[in-house]
Amino acid sequence: MKKMEQLYEGKAKKVFKTDDPKLLIVDYKDDATAFNGEKKGQIAGKGVVNNTMTNIIFKMLEEKGIPTHLVEQISQRETVVKAVKIFPLEVIIRNISAGSFAKRYGVEEGIVFEQPSFEVSYKNDELGDPLMCESHAIALGIATEEQIAKIKRYALKINDELKAFFLARDLKLVDFKIEFGMCDGQIILADEISPDTCRLWDVNTNEKMDKDRFRRDLGNVEETYQAVFERIQK
Repeated sequence: MKKMEQLYEGKAKKVFKTDDPKLLIVDYKDDATAFNGEKKGQIAGKGVVNNTMTNIIFKMLEEKGIPTHLVEQISQRETVVKAVKIFPLEVIIRNISAGSFAKRYGVEEGIVFEQPSFEVSYKNDELGDPLMCESHAIALGIATEEQIAKIKRYALKINDELKAFFLARDLKLVDFKIEFGMCDGQIILADEISPDTCRLWDVNTNEKMDKDRFRRDLGNVEETYQAVFERIQK
């Protein structure tokens, strides 16, 4: 497979065409951003961690019946993926109050929900990725009612599988963000699942084991990503 011209560069990844129009190569970067790009930095080794961790988790999810864009990892930072038309929606599942949820509703972090919450936000940096109710996504033609329902079913199943996966590695899954797209008429999981997109707390200490260490200047950012990576590979 031949890597061709760059199609896109985002905050965390570069995407390249290949000589197969149905396949792309994703190259994970060490760049880190927070607060819609207002805070910028680098986390050494992050690209390697996020690429490999995403692929381990996507393979697990595929085995559990969740279709993904994963084809094959070709280097520490690069993965071949299916070309997917992404829904401009960030899908957020929350199991425990934290981050913007706690701030928005004026509650403390750490409240365990009786059932997970399902949110979507409009993926638009200029607008600050605003929260969007499902009917607005349908009204704007972003997705149909049936597509939203299927995305929700997939997201909640992914949550169940991820909670068990992380708990076996002494990590609590607090919340996470995922993205979906269309490929050959099918809704599939795309983007990544990593410490950039998940809130993970140590089961025993509640230590933050994710990008909050960068967002909140908690220190030991690189070490924490590596520690999560080591647990994931068990």
